[in-house]
Amino acid sequence: MTQTTIQVSTETREKLKKLGRKGQTYEEVIENLIEISKKAMFFDELDRIADTEEFTPLDDL
Repeated sequence: MTQTTIQVSTETREKLKKLGRKGQTYEEVIENLIEISKKAMFFDELDRIADTEEFTPLDDL
């Protein structure tokens, strides 16, 4: 796998350190944050659909 360098502020680096567990790499911390973000976006989309007439609850079928 090719590696790259991403520049972040010292403050952001410290926040990443606090989010990670002992022994975890920044790569692992960022991957976990990406997965959490994907799940949040999925549930946001479900909420948006549920708030429109595009969605019919199963009980109404």
